[in-house]
Amino acid sequence: MSTQAIYSDLVKVMRSVGHVGKGDFNSHQKFNFRGIDGVLNAVGPAFREHGVIVYPSIVSAEYDEVTTSGGKKSTSCKVIVDYIFASSTDGSNLTTRVAAESWDTGDKAMPKAMSVAFRTALIQALSLPTDEPDPDSFTYVREEQEERFKHVAGQVERASTVEELRELWPKASPETQKRITDKVAQLQEPKANGAA
Repeated sequence: MSTQAIYSDLVKVMRSVGHVGKGDFNSHQKFNFRGIDGVLNAVGPAFREHGVIVYPSIVSAEYDEVTTSGGKKSTSCKVIVDYIFASSTDGSNLTTRVAAESWDTGDKAMPKAMSVAFRTALIQALSLPTDEPDPDSFTYVREEQEERFKHVAGQVERASTVEELRELWPKASPETQKRITDKVAQLQEPKANGAA
């Protein structure tokens, strides 16, 4: 039984790359991420050095018209793509399947979905870690939430309109939400009695 070179080639690529940091920033939703360019800049040289070729095969693509939260018409594209990792040494290959989705207000929904799919395939197939600490190494304390709930409860007691109470609802604890419900009923009661 002969050994397929693709497996040892991919291990060499993994050793060469190490990690890929979250060097891109989404200013709309305020988070860091690993973009396709950052991932390709990290893995491309290693693929060339170790003779690995990657190519896609689209399994399916679906388009849909969607509306953004701002009311803009957009195109949604959902793809399922097989990425074939092939060894230039013996032609052996390994396939990984990924799903991806993107939205675009112009004609870029498919290219964006393919970029997400390719990035996902590379990150998963090569087990590419980030350069960030493990999130499990942190302990989070809920004291801040309790303080926020107390602050909101005080604002509820001082609120004098239904609109103010509606704004506080999503920030309130379940107990304070019950108090908001009661207070809204009290504020609306004079209107109900006046209408009778």
